[in-house]
Amino acid sequence: MFSYLRERFTSHLRERSRRRARLVSKDGRCNIEFGNVEQSRFVFLIDIWTTILDLRWRYKLTIFISAFLGSWFLFGLLWYVVAYIHKDLPEFNPSINHTPCVENINGLTSAFLFSLETQVTIGYGFRCVTEQCATAIFLLIFQSILGVIINSFMCGAILAKISRSKNRAKTITFSKNAVISKRGGKLCLLIRVANLRKSLLIGSHIYGKLLKTTITPEGETIILDQVNIEFVVDAGNENLFFISPLTVYHIIDKNSPFFHMAAETLLQQDFELVVFLDGTVEATSATCQVRTSYIPEEVLWGYRFAPIVSKTEEGKYRVDFQNFSKTVAVETPHCAFCLYNEKEAKAKEKKGYDNPGFVLSEVNEISDTKM
Repeated sequence: MFSYLRERFTSHLRERSRRRARLVSKDGRCNIEFGNVEQSRFVFLIDIWTTILDLRWRYKLTIFISAFLGSWFLFGLLWYVVAYIHKDLPEFNPSINHTPCVENINGLTSAFLFSLETQVTIGYGFRCVTEQCATAIFLLIFQSILGVIINSFMCGAILAKISRSKNRAKTITFSKNAVISKRGGKLCLLIRVANLRKSLLIGSHIYGKLLKTTITPEGETIILDQVNIEFVVDAGNENLFFISPLTVYHIIDKNSPFFHMAAETLLQQDFELVVFLDGTVEATSATCQVRTSYIPEEVLWGYRFAPIVSKTEEGKYRVDFQNFSKTVAVETPHCAFCLYNEKEAKAKEKKGYDNPGFVLSEVNEISDTKM
């Protein structure tokens, strides 16, 4: 029992040591952090709108509640100070003919309630400003204007956070694995992508970036070197009719970075394939981007995706998402170089070549037959 647990623990540590770091997670989040930034963090306050939008919901709601409670309490203190200076509080025993700046403010609690009623324009009518002092009138105007600004900013930030196209991107999903197999007589890397909503993404465009570590001829090591990967469907890679799941593919030709890889050496490679899908949301006309990534362990050589679209008896097209990431093993060349060599050999057999060293010599036939 002890030896079994030790073996499992050793295999777990070995698996963790082989685990590759990835820049982009499967759900599209970027695994990167910034260190030793020389600029002050106050520069983010200059673009306060973007800063608020990028905050997580728990921080945004905390700021939302704090902004309103803080402004209500601050102006409540100011109304209390006005009543205290004008001696409107009961502790000063005002005379019967005394006209206060604000009716029915008896303490800090009533001043806070009047501040809340003023800023959110409730207007109960029990507490109100009189024309006795100009300070109260000016404070009323100032709080009303500031309250409108706070309401507009915070409610706009909440609405913009809810309606961000980033949430629309969550209904676009990619297959768990990428596969490499033959398609149209060519070796291709295939990825499946699906739109979980019936509303379309207008002007969709899909492309990829291969991230790997390269060493330049000058000896410089580039950790995240980016290589363009072109993905296409049968109708191109732009303006996709994204009503049903699509299988996009990258042709592994002599210009592809996958050309010199083979089935036996794929897991020994160090790369990360990041796939992007850009489009415009049909309902809001806002642009959105969906991202995912694949590491060598998630690229299956010699497989293709199982079909998922069928036609029902009623004449409708049905998409079975149970087979969305399901793969089927198929016969596939173990490298692109071998496939192209095989094609060239067959082409040479069909075409044929003349031997330039061959010389046809005429031979005079002599008859040795004697009668």
